Amino acid sequence: MMSRSSLRTFGALAVSVAAFVPLAAYAQVTPADVVDTYADIAEAGYTDALLAAEALQAAIDALIATPSEATLEAARAAWIAARPAYQQTEVFRFGNPIVDEWEGRVNAWPLDEGLIDYVDAAYGTENDVNAFYALNVIANPIITIGGQTIDATAITPAFLQDTLQELGGVESNVATGYHAIEFLLWGQDLNGTGPGAGDRPFTDYDLANCTGGNCDRRAAYLSAATDLLVTDLEEMVANWQEGGAARLAVTTDATEGLRAVFMGLGSLSFGELAGERIKLGLLVHDPEEEHDCFSDNTFNSHFYDVIGIQNVYLGRYVRTDGTVIEGPSPADLVAAASVTVNDELLQKLDATVAAATTMKTRGETVEGYDQMIAEGNAEGNAVVQAVVDALVDQTASIERAIAALGLGPIELERSQALDNPNAVFQ
Repeated sequence: MMSRSSLRTFGALAVSVAAFVPLAAYAQVTPADVVDTYADIAEAGYTDALLAAEALQAAIDALIATPSEATLEAARAAWIAARPAYQQTEVFRFGNPIVDEWEGRVNAWPLDEGLIDYVDAAYGTENDVNAFYALNVIANPIITIGGQTIDATAITPAFLQDTLQELGGVESNVATGYHAIEFLLWGQDLNGTGPGAGDRPFTDYDLANCTGGNCDRRAAYLSAATDLLVTDLEEMVANWQEGGAARLAVTTDATEGLRAVFMGLGSLSFGELAGERIKLGLLVHDPEEEHDCFSDNTFNSHFYDVIGIQNVYLGRYVRTDGTVIEGPSPADLVAAASVTVNDELLQKLDATVAAATTMKTRGETVEGYDQMIAEGNAEGNAVVQAVVDALVDQTASIERAIAALGLGPIELERSQALDNPNAVFQ
């Protein structure tokens, strides 16, 4: 994914409250019950993400130990298998500063991949806003830029996290997390909006028949990034266990915790997913705006974000092993306040899942997500736009649920791509 000027804007959407309904008036289910379920689902989701990351780690260890087409494909399959559980946890990010501050370490994008490894000549060597755009730390153990010397002799998890991540204060210098690993497994996707994902050869890890140069350092980077992903997920699991900081942040004051729940539901629905991740790419028809751009797995990531939103509202999460975590839900509270609003929101959530399912099916059977958003692809564009429309529609119902519960103004993430699309092209 090549660098481009940031098109993101984050503002605030204040939900006005028509009438206050005292939370104490809600029947048997209380806000405390709901936030307990919310925290239980978060703990289970991050635990599933951790288990999947550990399986990815094992597959990457096998690739490094015995590079082959088979071990590379197994590592790629493990990466794709690791995404559903994690994506379902993204709804916990908004309204939870502990999660939001941590999230950039594991799922930040887009990234200037020239920071990490070799890239195609079309990528270029300079960027006006990023002095480290083409650093290629794998090829260069000692680098001096603008008087700053970077010692990358030892590529360790600590080096990636403490030195390389967001180097120079530039957010696109993403050195850690799922997408750095994705790039190291697939390489650049040079197909534009045509068929095909990245096509890195397994010999990029073969010390005896090395392609791309520096196969030992590439393997060290991939191993360190994967080890760090596992460590980061262990940290977040602990945050949601009994006594953990993230759990306490939403359960100590149940009303404030409930506000965080709805901020997550509305912010992921509107500003982040409908706007920044989907509508922006559709407006500019640019594969550089594809979330899982190296692997062409974006349709899955969007789909599981949608499922994560529904999980939280229903208070029900199906774990990777089939175990069901469920309990008192936001839907129970909203139904007690207004059956009409709850029924409306349930229908909107179902409609969004249906639209996302159509997109996912198309991605699996017809064309990649980058092809769906390509200019001139009316049918593919319509499938993606239907997801945007459904997310925006369900956000309006989330706002009505907030008002029905009397939770006061809640600021939801916004997106210029939705609020002022013409500005995207300026």
